[in-house]
Amino acid sequence: MAAKKKKGARKYGKKASSTVAKTMRKRKKGTLKSGGSGRKVTSRKQAIAIALSEARKSGAKVPKRKKASKKRASKKRASKKRASKS
Repeated sequence: MAAKKKKGARKYGKKASSTVAKTMRKRKKGTLKSGGSGRKVTSRKQAIAIALSEARKSGAKVPKRKKASKKRASKKRASKKRASKS
């Protein structure tokens, strides 16, 4: 049986939400840049991802990043099996 989640427990802290708000304002202004390439960020999803990673670094209450999907891993295993059979 899965553990029940506490009712009313916040998934994200106040600090995280304020970081997201600041980042969204930057994006709207056109001054938000991505870390890797330094290009301007226009995607809403990317802006949120940047904000949450910044919040994590600063120690805010943010859930852990989701790992790569299990689909990829199972595909790799299946291809290895096919390769070893032939």
